[in-house]
Amino acid sequence: MNSWIIYLFITTGTFIFMEGVAWFTHRFVMHGLLWILHKDHHQKKPHFFEKNDTFFLIFATPSILLFFFGAKSGFNWMFYMGLGILIYGIAYFIIHDVVIHQRFKWFSRSNNRYIKTIKRAHKMHHKHLDKHHGESFGMLFASRKYWQQSQEKQL
Repeated sequence: MNSWIIYLFITTGTFIFMEGVAWFTHRFVMHGLLWILHKDHHQKKPHFFEKNDTFFLIFATPSILLFFFGAKSGFNWMFYMGLGILIYGIAYFIIHDVVIHQRFKWFSRSNNRYIKTIKRAHKMHHKHLDKHHGESFGMLFASRKYWQQSQEKQL
């Protein structure tokens, strides 16, 4: 098998795996030990910059390290894992900060079912203003119930 195919699988697999990492971190770290940093994101009127934005640095650090050591080792598998994390981070930023919270007004409203489903799931997450009793901790993949709800609203 060609090495570029292996690197494509590593990058894609890492991207998909990152949704699980994001869910786990959001559920047990952001709504747990590091709630102090995430709390302002659940306020009714957040500021443009939030303590929650520091999670960008937390998630970017492994990607940067993997890029560095992967490039230093001849662009091996570590580089492509770093790339998968980077691509996930970009997707997360676009979906979460641009599309859902509209911190940047780059896109107009969408009638796309995927976008409506993701927004609905995130809205249900934000109905809880404290760290307990949350739901829908993922970002790019929504549970079936939100897909069903978005289907019912289209009928």
